[in-house]
Amino acid sequence: MTKALLFDLDGTLLVSDPLHYAVFAEIFAENGKELTPEIYETRIHGHHNLEMFPKLFPGCDAQALSDEKERRFRERLGDGADPMPGTVALLDQADREGWRLAVVTNAPRENGEHMLNAIGLRDRFELLIIGDECARAKPDPEPYLAAMRQLGAEPHHCLAFEDSQSGMRAAARSGAYAIGVRSGLSHDRLCEAGAKATIADYTDATLPTLLDRLRGESIP
Repeated sequence: MTKALLFDLDGTLLVSDPLHYAVFAEIFAENGKELTPEIYETRIHGHHNLEMFPKLFPGCDAQALSDEKERRFRERLGDGADPMPGTVALLDQADREGWRLAVVTNAPRENGEHMLNAIGLRDRFELLIIGDECARAKPDPEPYLAAMRQLGAEPHHCLAFEDSQSGMRAAARSGAYAIGVRSGLSHDRLCEAGAKATIADYTDATLPTLLDRLRGESIP
């Protein structure tokens, strides 16, 4: 019986929102606009670049702007960063328990590889599922379902960790037990999108109880 932990990447395995915000603020300024926290939360956070940029900057070359934005993000991140607190201990526990591990992200593959290498955890995950490489990206559940198919895990044997409403909708719709990470959004906002529970990070005192669900025959 295969059991798995499935992780989003940005804001879930590392705190990356401040870097993304800074890059978007630059791009907004260069286009004569001002980025606000409300715009970032409601129109950018968790959204797909190629859907978002034409709405933010009508008439732009969405692909070129997306590529430039992600290049600047990788440059700001650099080659070394800290993972979300408690991540390494959780991955070590997963190894002891025999739980499979995958990352499921809408980030471009170059970003996904770069971020995982920057936090020193690329070799801990057997799968890196990229939304753009699936038939449909988040908030569609397909990226999570693709991870489950490749791991040979049923939805009711998976825990999924997400930090955005878009990603949470994908995780919840996949049938996994969806857990919100409160790195950017509140408990209520994450639950509104489908979270069954939320944690501050992987040192949260409630996490062991949530992990206990994976030790049963299925997750209620």
